[in-house]
Amino acid sequence: MHNPVLSVVLFFIAMAAYSQPAEQKPVATFSVVARDSATGELGVAVASRFFAVGTVVPWARAGIGAVATQSFANTSFGWRGLDLLQSGQSPDATLALLLKDDNDPDRRQVGIVGKDGKSVTYTGKNCIAWAGGRNGLNYAIQGNILAGEAVVTSMEQAFLATRGTLADRLYAALLAGDAKGGDARGKQSAAMIVVKEGAGYGGFTDRAIDIRVDDHPEPFKELGRLLDYAQMNYAWNEGWTLFTKKSYVEALVPMERAARLAPENPEVLYDLAVIRLAAGKKEKSLDALSKALQLNPKLRAQAKGDTDLEALRNHPRFKEITAE
Repeated sequence: MHNPVLSVVLFFIAMAAYSQPAEQKPVATFSVVARDSATGELGVAVASRFFAVGTVVPWARAGIGAVATQSFANTSFGWRGLDLLQSGQSPDATLALLLKDDNDPDRRQVGIVGKDGKSVTYTGKNCIAWAGGRNGLNYAIQGNILAGEAVVTSMEQAFLATRGTLADRLYAALLAGDAKGGDARGKQSAAMIVVKEGAGYGGFTDRAIDIRVDDHPEPFKELGRLLDYAQMNYAWNEGWTLFTKKSYVEALVPMERAARLAPENPEVLYDLAVIRLAAGKKEKSLDALSKALQLNPKLRAQAKGDTDLEALRNHPRFKEITAE
């Protein structure tokens, strides 16, 4: 016989059980959050024995700051932390406000860097050993379930000693941490984001670099391979965005850098030809176009009808290199 009262009781018991959060897996990882004082870039690099760590830990917003949230990660620390920084809170104050509202602060680990380079790193007392961090102007480094403290100290040394782009320095820090044992459980995933105002495709977003290795036996090597392409792509995006804004001379600098980073990429060389021409370098434009079409003859049809190459149309060399 149906008992409506019993049914209601059982329904609420079931709903209560369903609503209980599942036990979190710790995002055991090591990360570096940083700012480049010369370019204003902000970024995060992270590695872990955890699937797709890049979907959890790194957060950054151009002109605002960057956050790494890990251990038993509260991912709201990412976007909420950036919102607090954007509202004018310092990294220290942002951390305090995040922890104040949290239900398990002793298991959290966080690194924050603001737009002015001020930083903070936090490791809750119940994070799994070895756990801890180091920070200074323009960087915060932290990790948990690590092989030892040498992981974070070597990351700090590598970050401070490396010259090059912010991405170069972030990657050097990850490699140094891995060389000292990294995550005590092994390797699986890694990720990097670098943000700068208008650095994304077409200038519409701030994502200068956004790469992830979700599951790989050698995530550091794979991240390095992707980073080589990503740094070229960053320069390519910057050059083409400036070109679309008719800033032709300014566009030539990042576009030449893209070509140096990818000297055998026909599409990069093609766009270099376009930008060189717009900047008044006709013969050098033909040099780039000639190599592009040698590498990818299918681009000949595009070149023949491309209005961006109109000024080359009657040049004998253009007719020669576009001939079928």
